[in-house]
Amino acid sequence: MPLSFESVNFGNIAFGFFNIKIDLLLLEQHFFFASDFCNCISKLAKIDNVQSFNFVINGYFIPYEKIGDLMGAIHKIRYSGFIGEVYKIFPFPDDLKNFKQDPEGFKNREVVENLIKNFGVKEDIKIILLNSSGYTHIAEYEFTKESFFELLNYVWLGGMPRWKGGRRPDYVLKMKEDILNSKNEFFKGIGFFNG
Repeated sequence: MPLSFESVNFGNIAFGFFNIKIDLLLLEQHFFFASDFCNCISKLAKIDNVQSFNFVINGYFIPYEKIGDLMGAIHKIRYSGFIGEVYKIFPFPDDLKNFKQDPEGFKNREVVENLIKNFGVKEDIKIILLNSSGYTHIAEYEFTKESFFELLNYVWLGGMPRWKGGRRPDYVLKMKEDILNSKNEFFKGIGFFNG
């Protein structure tokens, strides 16, 4: 489930997984795959101290009116927009004990990409890390270092339901390893990766 995170310039915004069978993340109207996001963070962690670092990941932009009704889809009462189409294929589990983020959700990427192109447009999502200020930008959203670390921890944990069986995808494990081994001052004192 997406959660509310604090941005510097837009207040509280939604970020996170929205279906347990896929590894697509949403950041308000921007959608990108967790594997691409984690691989980007791994690359950032391997760069020694620079004043700023810019990276681009592929994603999609969907207007709010085409995103759909997450709660309606979860409760199987309204399948609107992109989210509704995703839930028609990957419905919310009947038994809540099965509500866990699937570490193999990346295998459904092709299905998701075929759906999302009917609702959104491809976009390059910029991720900018500023070592001097400690701020990070993802698309138009700006985060303090602490808030950005909360986003990373969310992905590490597997969102609100957590990873199924405590098993994480390899790209998440690699992100953690690269961050913990990083010589980049930006990641100094990150100290979370709990659970």
